[in-house]
Amino acid sequence: MKEKQQPEENMQRKVLPISMDAGFFFERAVSSLDRRHYDKALKYFRKAVEFEPNNPVNHCNMAGILSEMGNYEDSNAALAVVLEEIDPSMTECYFYMANNYANMDMFEEAEEALITYLEQDSNGQFLLEAEEMMDLLQYELDRPTQIKSIKVMEGVVEHDKARELLEEGKFTQAVKLLEDIVEKKPDFMAARNNLALGYYYLGLFPKALDTIHEVLEAEPGNLHGLCNLAILYQHAGELARLSELAVRLSKIVPFHQEHLFKLATTMGILGQHGAAYGHFKRLLQNEDMKYDPSLSHYAAVAAYNTGNYEAANSLWHQVKRLDPDGELADFYIHRLELINAGAEPYPISYQYHLPFEEQFKQWGSGIDGIPAEIRENPMVRSSFFWALRHGDSKTKLQVIQAFGLIADLEVEEALKDFLLEPEEDPYLKDAALFVLRSLGVNKPLPVCWGETTTIVDPSRVASKLPIWKSEWQEVVDLAMKQMKRSCDLSQQLDLETLWAEFLTLLYPNTPAITHIEGWAAALEYLIAKMHRRSVTYETIAERYGISASTVRRYASRIDEVCGVKEKMKNIFPSVQ
Repeated sequence: MKEKQQPEENMQRKVLPISMDAGFFFERAVSSLDRRHYDKALKYFRKAVEFEPNNPVNHCNMAGILSEMGNYEDSNAALAVVLEEIDPSMTECYFYMANNYANMDMFEEAEEALITYLEQDSNGQFLLEAEEMMDLLQYELDRPTQIKSIKVMEGVVEHDKARELLEEGKFTQAVKLLEDIVEKKPDFMAARNNLALGYYYLGLFPKALDTIHEVLEAEPGNLHGLCNLAILYQHAGELARLSELAVRLSKIVPFHQEHLFKLATTMGILGQHGAAYGHFKRLLQNEDMKYDPSLSHYAAVAAYNTGNYEAANSLWHQVKRLDPDGELADFYIHRLELINAGAEPYPISYQYHLPFEEQFKQWGSGIDGIPAEIRENPMVRSSFFWALRHGDSKTKLQVIQAFGLIADLEVEEALKDFLLEPEEDPYLKDAALFVLRSLGVNKPLPVCWGETTTIVDPSRVASKLPIWKSEWQEVVDLAMKQMKRSCDLSQQLDLETLWAEFLTLLYPNTPAITHIEGWAAALEYLIAKMHRRSVTYETIAERYGISASTVRRYASRIDEVCGVKEKMKNIFPSVQ
């Protein structure tokens, strides 16, 4: 008896279709690369080129594999296709070609390609390597290389200084310098990319976006520009554009360490933690980078955010070994212990410092200053600038207080700019003026109050009085001196406000201020009560070297005029 044959159409229904596009072959190529199967990787990259012949990344990847396999002539042919047919702005291809020619002992051709790279490239990605190759070629050709100019070196000294300023967190100074460089040298793409970062760190997002678009109009394949654009899209909520760009970035596997790090951090910021983890792990395989504690932390964060707590724990213990004096590893290891005990996990950032709120908890209000290693950390400073523009009122007040502790020219500029923001809370502007005064700023400054801009002297307490007597200021100064180590910025600012209110309500019949200690002590006592701090007339009196009855008398006088206790009852009904 004949066996029944299954209908062909039924068999076809059981076959699962595979989407064999460029992305499919790209992923296969990367997988083969990780296993060092270069012949398979080449095969898959060739297929990716067939599916996307106008994508220069595919051609460059194929050229890189060919070079690794010693097939330098075919590698240069692939690079020539990029330069002649797809994207002539990818000047780094000339450097790759020079490498290939040198490996074939074709030194004159290598020199020609290298000169073209140096004269046309505006990024300087391989500048150091190009200088080393130039030394080799001079030796082999027994003559100096005839080069007219190195394009990227135009303005390079100033650009290096600007990068240093960015790394130090001095974003305002860096932006001013970078703006000048870009104005003088519009095709300096590295400077434009860093200018966009400077705007971003300062919270100036429209300017950052415009600058990134300028980069990508000139160089559509610029990786730094693409990464920066993705971060800006995320900030602006441009989800459709972000999704499309994220797919493009996910297909890139840079060979250069700087590009790999940029892409890794970008994917982490975008929430593509699996991709970020893979890139960070590749970086940690590099002998020069595996001892960097911050890199191990970034990889740990990526692992944590994917739910791979075991890998995160191992990496944070590595951070602890590399940075035994730091608090960061212990903080996150403890967080993992809490999660294992049943606590709810939540995403964490990639910055190599404690979370913003945790830092304020540790610094407290009665400290002499922020630790130098924190104060000089550019990412901490960036988080301050970010929070000053985009945080809630409480956070902004904390940042203004922190700026008073950092006390450098950068924060002075930031506070002055803050005074010109028309929609910011007047109370916060008073706080900014208070901090500027504490930093020694005594020149009149413009302050925008809604639709009106006035000139304010930060050296005197804010008030509407036509005069401000020296003895009135002495009361404030003495109280501030006593309160400085135990009270935060809001309490100090409230003290000034209460004193100005008292004098304003009585003006011009203000009392003669002869007992400086009595008035200062009374102000401190009332502010302590307003902020629900436990205090007595006796403890305050002892600190000022006066009697408790004197403190009570002056406090009663201020309360009589300003109605402090009545205000406290409305805010805190339990206060009597």
